[in-house]
Amino acid sequence: MTEARPPASLFAKLNGSWHEPALRIFMAIVILHLAEHVVQAVQVYALGWPLHQARGLLGQVFPWLVHSEVLHYGYAVIMLVGIWILLPGFVGRARSWWLAALVIQFWHHIEHALLQGQVIVGRNLLGSPVPTSIIQLWIPRLELHLFYNTVVFVPMVVAMLYHLFPGESERSAMRCSCALRPGTATA
Repeated sequence: MTEARPPASLFAKLNGSWHEPALRIFMAIVILHLAEHVVQAVQVYALGWPLHQARGLLGQVFPWLVHSEVLHYGYAVIMLVGIWILLPGFVGRARSWWLAALVIQFWHHIEHALLQGQVIVGRNLLGSPVPTSIIQLWIPRLELHLFYNTVVFVPMVVAMLYHLFPGESERSAMRCSCALRPGTATA
């Protein structure tokens, strides 16, 4: 007689049998968010729109989105939590790159927490007329957030490539079905 196993936790499923669909959904959200920042930069630099009118695609329909620190902070937290929750599903080289994205996103989250704190307290950093992050003292907000989202995205893409095309030792350590072309190894 075999003893029944307790059902797997949500966390275990997200890093096992549900890892592939969870990553697809998470990466779609990340790509759409990054695309909004790219569209906003195009609106300013290619179309010549004034900064206050360059709100990406969603911001054109819902202008408050661009100016909501709560929304920006919430997205930074979702990114941080999403990267952290999905980390155990990565092994080997993919894990190292995913972890790099986590570290960068942690700092990005700190910057957004600072912005949110200024809104809550009602006082801006160094007397600025608007909430200001640390790096924003040197780099304008539009460019800075496009940069942050890009430098988090790049290691995520590298991690995904290593995850989809793992070496044999990495493949044998994986608990998910994300790897493409089972039975083939990449260097």
